[in-house]
Amino acid sequence: MTGSGDTGDSVRHRDDGVPLERFTGRVLVVCPRCGGRAVVVPRPGLPAPRYATELLFQPRRLACSGCGAVAEWVAAMRDNALVGVAPGGTEDPFFHRPLWLQTRCVGHILWAYDEVHVDALAAYVGARLRERGGLSPTRAMVARLPAWMKTSEHRAEILAGLETLRGLAGRSAPADRSDAAHEHGDRPRPYRSLYFRGGPY
Repeated sequence: MTGSGDTGDSVRHRDDGVPLERFTGRVLVVCPRCGGRAVVVPRPGLPAPRYATELLFQPRRLACSGCGAVAEWVAAMRDNALVGVAPGGTEDPFFHRPLWLQTRCVGHILWAYDEVHVDALAAYVGARLRERGGLSPTRAMVARLPAWMKTSEHRAEILAGLETLRGLAGRSAPADRSDAAHEHGDRPRPYRSLYFRGGPY
């Protein structure tokens, strides 16, 4: 069995179709002002989302505890509907800042949004038996992982890379920034999901 706190030493992993957007509730990014660690979270005071997809539309705040930088993001509107962001790649989907949690791994860039995301990836990569749940894998995070992360050949290196990301999550100074934490031009193609809620947040 696996869980959100799993660190990759489980025998079995069952993919229940958890989408990548579920991990966008807290995203660690490179601060646009000082280059240290900033955090992107839903604007304070919003109700808890009923579905993970709502996280793609909620207003966001970027805040850096190191230099005090603050920025706000709100979803665009189209015909009384909010236009959602597209998660994925090495930038946060809201402000398009490089993710703080990036490291080089087997010739690729390994990234995650925050520690919870790291744990979920480690639970999958470290499992010796991987099972698919009954839900459609269309938006499932595990189903959309690149092939190099799914092969057992790279298991040890990827788990070591995830440990590196876990360590980076606990550091915040500009000097702690990984040399991989910059733009890589891999922003996903937007799928422009719409959320009809009768107006902006």
